[in-house]
Amino acid sequence: MATAQLLAYVAFSVFCILTASSLDTFMAAVYEHAVVLPNFTMTPVSREEALVLMNQNLDILEGAITSAAKQGAHIIVTPEDGIYGMNFNRKTIYPYLEDIPDPQVNWIPCDHPSRFGDTQIQERLSCLAKHNSIYVVANIGDKKPCNASDPRCPPDGRYQYNTNVVFDAQGKLVARYHKQHLFMSESFHFNAPQDAEIVTFNTPFGKFGIFTCFDVLFRDPAITLVTDFHVDTILFSTAWMDVLPHLSAIEFHSAWAMGMGVNLLASNLHRPEKRMTGSGIYAPDSPKAFYYDRKTEEGKLLLSQLESHPYHPEVNWHSYASSIGALSTGNQEFKSSAFYDEYTFVELTGITGNYTICQKALCCHLNYQMSEKRSDEVYALGAFDGLHTVEGRYHLQVCTMLKCKTTYRQTCGASVDTASTRFEMFSLSGTFGTQYVFPEVLLSEVRLAPGEFKVSSDGRLFSVKATSGPVLTVSLFGRVYEKDQASDAVSDLTARAVSIMLIVVTPMVLLCW
Repeated sequence: MATAQLLAYVAFSVFCILTASSLDTFMAAVYEHAVVLPNFTMTPVSREEALVLMNQNLDILEGAITSAAKQGAHIIVTPEDGIYGMNFNRKTIYPYLEDIPDPQVNWIPCDHPSRFGDTQIQERLSCLAKHNSIYVVANIGDKKPCNASDPRCPPDGRYQYNTNVVFDAQGKLVARYHKQHLFMSESFHFNAPQDAEIVTFNTPFGKFGIFTCFDVLFRDPAITLVTDFHVDTILFSTAWMDVLPHLSAIEFHSAWAMGMGVNLLASNLHRPEKRMTGSGIYAPDSPKAFYYDRKTEEGKLLLSQLESHPYHPEVNWHSYASSIGALSTGNQEFKSSAFYDEYTFVELTGITGNYTICQKALCCHLNYQMSEKRSDEVYALGAFDGLHTVEGRYHLQVCTMLKCKTTYRQTCGASVDTASTRFEMFSLSGTFGTQYVFPEVLLSEVRLAPGEFKVSSDGRLFSVKATSGPVLTVSLFGRVYEKDQASDAVSDLTARAVSIMLIVVTPMVLLCW
């Protein structure tokens, strides 16, 4: 009896300690980094030269990490390629790589820098985390030897991985993630793991998951981390090049957080000449902080408080749209392309209206009122239901209201980043055949609209007030993951073929977009 009472007391004490040490909210930070790039070369530099370049970037990142910690941040995310930049082939990136051990080895590089050999970058990251008492998320390259007994072993006898690492506030390596979905020519200097890695870790302020850049468009590991492993917050390092109208960084990443019901800490490179900008701290209900600037050359630190365990209500994405009758568009439908996908569109001809447009199984419904109907701008409602085949193969269902580039219908769907028309109200819905739908609202000059719209439980994306700026697009971007598998084999061949063509025309450049 005494033993049972003692065990009960110990269990209760442990529960009290864990409860007391847990946090309902935490301060998050992301840093958009203007990376110092290496000189392009077809021959590898020495390890010493590689360290010089990487430490130049770490000097800048150290300033951001220190500043974030002084402002109370618990965790900071830095971007993909933020330590060594771009412009590599398989041989030239090798001097920048380190052997990154499995976190189960229980290692603090700052305290034991020689335990795993040549790991100066991991040591410095660990010390930055430890000395500032902050979790640090960084992207570096991992190398792992292999031999002929492994049928997948590359000819040079090693695997090279695009890798995210996390060091906790004591400097301990707590997470390592190898990127699964390599983008275009990236596959010529990095390898993808045989199976997608599901990487999570627990903190006093919630459960975290990790993936990188192009991974966000696919089921594994991104969706699985949320649906099967129930993470609260995603750590997302990226080198994202904007693709309007639906895949600008802040637009899609904030929509993904809302659609999946988790926090997303997104850190992008800052290379405006490549349309690489757009970082943010996103909660399921609204963006908390974001940055998009193509006019400056400097990096940017963002901080915001987040709920450790965000709540997200269930949404039935086809309920409302399936309950209303389709409105005839007569013979006013037309075709035009957005990011190489052929949409079916109908022009919005009045200052207010109700429209329906369908493509295959998807019907999109829009109710709207403009502040004014301008003669120099055309808006259209569009639907796409099919396989996207450029820079990756993935199945989409998209309903979108967007501004056309000019007054000619053929430009509807083309990239445009300025507008003049504000909307008093809008309500968009669709008969989606997937539960994975990401709601986007993007204003002129690529700005988000926090607090200006909501999603209802029956699947409507609707405004709660007049828009604070002119509208570029209001969209429901759906992914039909179950249809991806059939095209996986073709996807690999297509990606390699396109990458080869790019290499013939231009030097290798690692981009997420």
